[in-house]
Amino acid sequence: MKTRVFVTLKNGVLDPQGKAIHHAIENLGFSGVNDVRAGRLFEIEHEPGLSTTDIETMCTKLLANMVIENFEIEQAV
Repeated sequence: MKTRVFVTLKNGVLDPQGKAIHHAIENLGFSGVNDVRAGRLFEIEHEPGLSTTDIETMCTKLLANMVIENFEIEQAV
């Protein structure tokens, strides 16, 4: 099985990487982009018996900084 975990900064947390990407987009001549927020994607291949609770625990203990980040779990097909 495969699970995807998306980790993003919480609203209100400064995102310098997102700002740099937004600036680069504008420098390339694209318009209409109001904001960019950067994040991380983890793809975890695992045995079918691994529970969602186990994956949530991985996220809170290792993959995400719960003070400034949120995470979303998606079961891939």
